[in-house]
Amino acid sequence: MKAVVQRVTRASIKVRGALVALIEKGLLVFVGVGKGDTESDARYMAKKISELRMFEGNDGRIQYSVRDIHGEVLVVSQFTLYGDCRKGRRPSFTEAELPEKAEVLYRTFVRFLAETGVPVQEGVFREMMEVELTNDGPFTLLLESPHR
Repeated sequence: MKAVVQRVTRASIKVRGALVALIEKGLLVFVGVGKGDTESDARYMAKKISELRMFEGNDGRIQYSVRDIHGEVLVVSQFTLYGDCRKGRRPSFTEAELPEKAEVLYRTFVRFLAETGVPVQEGVFREMMEVELTNDGPFTLLLESPHR
């Protein structure tokens, strides 16, 4: 699995003009499921994201997780994280998992993340989404599960 994790002061998702998710201070997480990913990858990523220290304390040092600050997480499925642009001008998505299998692992990831105690909202799988965010920092990290 791959994830792009962004610290935000606000993030929202609209599908066909309708608001489907909105968070305030927390993390916006774009998640891609790759071929060969397993439930253990989903568990690893959920635990890592819930515990990742991305928020500052009063002394300005990065020392708190989204759980520590009682923040929220907005999760967006994004197979394009597996786009391979090394050859030609058109990305290849051959390393992205098939949608039916990817959705199962995506939902597993969301469930594991919620089980960590972090409030989770999500976009709509396989839908075109308008994602709006106010990046805090900016502070953006790229994560991959261990088997990658």
